[in-house]
Amino acid sequence: MLLFKCRTGDAIPIEVEGLRPDAFLTMPVLDIARVRVWHGNQSIELGECFDISGDAGDGTLRITGDCSRIKWIGAGMTQGRVEIDGPVGMHLGSGMRGGEIIVHGDVSDWCGAEMASGRIHVHGSVGGQAGAGYRGARHGMTGGELLIDGDAGAELGSTMRRGLIAVGGHVGAFAGVSVIAGTLFLFGSVGPRCGVGVKRGSIVAYQPIPSIGTYAYDCEYEPLYPQLVLRHLRQLNFPIPDTAWSPGYRRYSGDRLTIGKGEILLHNA
Repeated sequence: MLLFKCRTGDAIPIEVEGLRPDAFLTMPVLDIARVRVWHGNQSIELGECFDISGDAGDGTLRITGDCSRIKWIGAGMTQGRVEIDGPVGMHLGSGMRGGEIIVHGDVSDWCGAEMASGRIHVHGSVGGQAGAGYRGARHGMTGGELLIDGDAGAELGSTMRRGLIAVGGHVGAFAGVSVIAGTLFLFGSVGPRCGVGVKRGSIVAYQPIPSIGTYAYDCEYEPLYPQLVLRHLRQLNFPIPDTAWSPGYRRYSGDRLTIGKGEILLHNA
């Protein structure tokens, strides 16, 4: 295991796009410490902001300390595991293509943006645009799993194409906006304009959604797949309310302002 202890208290953000396990598998610690990163508009060595020890041979990175000003941890990673104790800055796991990131703390904006595979599990809350596409991109998340035990900010899963997002707490405005495909499980309260512009995909909500005026009521039934997803989430130690296990849902199809092939399932709690 390769250990990183953050020792910067600087308010200037640090961009560490190379900080991922697959980049360090064969590198000695001294070479890792010399990797160049950006501190504001200045290039510095990674060892100037982290105390680094251990060995990356097992593909595991453990990061401790306040990383709330450190961006791009795990961005583009293809394999391995990152464990973080403490808050994390923007773009965690952006473009991730494999592996696993576990965070015991809160994460800033763009967590898991445009990720294609792998799993991110945040035992805390995240900022806006989690699992979303960057401005001007054709799509956001295209695969993998993004699990958030706490709250999530605005535009959760914007333009996502595939994958699973689950949120235990409150979700901000425009959750699932312009989703192309994929699945969102929302266990807490939901902000306004949820599901606007959805083409395909499913939003499964366990508390009332403020307005679904552009969706049409279809039926009340007991689909099988939410139960399968709930069992999967339970195996991953995701917190699931006891009331979520009852099988009944009301199905709404939409968004009728687009092609209308998406759905919102409202749980009969």
